[in-house]
Amino acid sequence: MNTHNSMLRAAGILGITLALGGCASSGERPDAELQTAEASIQQAVSADAREFEPVLLNQAQNRVADAEALLDQEKYVEAERMLEKASVDAQLAGARSETAKAQQAVAEINRNIDSLREQIDQRQ
Repeated sequence: MNTHNSMLRAAGILGITLALGGCASSGERPDAELQTAEASIQQAVSADAREFEPVLLNQAQNRVADAEALLDQEKYVEAERMLEKASVDAQLAGARSETAKAQQAVAEINRNIDSLREQIDQRQ
């Protein structure tokens, strides 16, 4: 019975040690997340985010820079979270830019329609 209790106690201590060690580890280097964040920023730039959402785009770029600093310090878990936030910011900047461009296009079409209506009214 004592041997059984000792083995259970040792297994429990080993399990707790492994769990704590897993929580404290720096994780794997998030290279895929870095590539995803950089690609998201590039897509936002392609969607004219510099013109329509410069603050959000800069925030995404700053987060990538901060994540790179964390990678240098081998703080991979924190870097991964920072890169995920950067990707979301960049995707949001791109989506808002596309929305702003679409709204501008609709406004231009409506102006053209109004102009044509005025011309038609003047001819009658």
